[in-house]
Amino acid sequence: MTDPISYADFEKVDIRVGTIIDAQPFPEARKPAIKLWVDFGGAIGVKRSSAQLTVHYTPDRLIGRQVVAVVNFPPRQIGPFMSEVLVLGVPDENGAVVLLKPDLAVPKGGRMF
Repeated sequence: MTDPISYADFEKVDIRVGTIIDAQPFPEARKPAIKLWVDFGGAIGVKRSSAQLTVHYTPDRLIGRQVVAVVNFPPRQIGPFMSEVLVLGVPDENGAVVLLKPDLAVPKGGRMF
């Protein structure tokens, strides 16, 4: 467990729901990864992300899937690709990423609280 934070600190992290509209292999990445284009709708729009998801997911299986992501981290250069959001997941029993998603379909751009 990490050190406790205040609720005000938690509110600084902007976590939103988006829908993956495109996913492509990312062979240039150091570790196996997939390039994602996630539509958050409204003012946020479409953002890109690189995610190490190749154990449980293929690009075609990801398109149309809702995901949860941090949208207010600064962009990060991953090889030749600029990652703009951090798509959230948790490790399975072997450490491979399993994506977080809403239990039911929700509007794009919805903020987690």
